[in-house]
Amino acid sequence: MPRSTNAVARKKRRKKIMKMAKGYFGARSRQYTVAKNAVEKALQYAYVGRKLKKRNFRSLWIQRINAAARQHGLNYSQFMGLIHKNNIELNRKVLADLAMNHPEAFEAIVKKIKS
Repeated sequence: MPRSTNAVARKKRRKKIMKMAKGYFGARSRQYTVAKNAVEKALQYAYVGRKLKKRNFRSLWIQRINAAARQHGLNYSQFMGLIHKNNIELNRKVLADLAMNHPEAFEAIVKKIKS
């Protein structure tokens, strides 16, 4: 039986990696083995980065809410405690947006939870 290779699939696989490595420095964009390692590492960083992004945004929202709450005589912890006690179903993303872009709406929330 004649020897069979899978050159088409192999070439497709390699082209995919080389395309992903476009723009990398030196051998990382030209040599398949080096490019493969660089792309694999980049994909690992991308995966971790997607998790860190969520963490970083939550942290940013908390800082913005805290800054806005302190202008009204509350700290973040007290503010969130009162929000939950008054059954106001707004998440941190929305509260941070109100604090930044609609301070009058945020002030109305603070007045409601203080009373």
